[in-house]
Amino acid sequence: MITNKPTENHITELVSLDEPGARLFSTLTEAQLRNRLEPEKGIFIAESPKVIRVALDAGLEPVALMCERRHIEGDAADIIARCPGVPVYTGSRELLGSLTGYTLTRGVLCAMRRPQAATVASVLEGARRVAVIDSVVDTTNIGAIFRSAAALGIDAVLLTPSSCDPLNRRAVRVSMGTVFLVPWTWLEGGYAELRSHGFKTVAMALRDDSVSIDDPVLSACDRLAIVLGTEGDGLADSAIKGADYVCRIPMSHGVDSLNVAAASAVAFWQLRHG
Repeated sequence: MITNKPTENHITELVSLDEPGARLFSTLTEAQLRNRLEPEKGIFIAESPKVIRVALDAGLEPVALMCERRHIEGDAADIIARCPGVPVYTGSRELLGSLTGYTLTRGVLCAMRRPQAATVASVLEGARRVAVIDSVVDTTNIGAIFRSAAALGIDAVLLTPSSCDPLNRRAVRVSMGTVFLVPWTWLEGGYAELRSHGFKTVAMALRDDSVSIDDPVLSACDRLAIVLGTEGDGLADSAIKGADYVCRIPMSHGVDSLNVAAASAVAFWQLRHG
């Protein structure tokens, strides 16, 4: 049975869900896309024209595009032009909605090659303020933290291996592409690795011995790493004990804490360098 019919050049009109190339967008899980065993073959999905353009501007390599038919000469036209030779899969809004499991945001997806993971040393080179994301697993929070980091002058982001992948599809979308703008990598060596690069660490935690986030000692640090913990329980005791400082955001009206994404924005602004 013929399931797909090429229309022009590298554009393929989908008439069913059987097109092998469309598996990137439809049936592969985030873990399969990431491909830990063969990182050089890893893929991530960027969604919406704005985010895809940011990724292309940052030098990411496109592998395949998917868009609604009406966007080929609309929102996706300039993106397709920037990706010569890259296969484009298209179809009706209803078909693509069933293929991906939800209605496409702005009707365009781009599968892209995962970049090679950077070293901690290269990410920290020249940095004065960095964020450390420790065991944060919610994709929305990861994306929001990256967006705040980009907007509020954070030079780099490090994540513990227990944290969500910043190139998860939803994290990328929520970040509005800022995951491609702020240098980041995985922190395998713990806080000792930060200290070896001259950083002091400040853990965001509600403790009796924590200082206010506006304590001048913190802003006076030449190189400071701001450590943010998981959504429910916050930072583990071991992480707090390993930090040079512990700080809190003063609260009013009996509120005990902020969501980690909101807290990150406050911390990034208050503890910015210079």
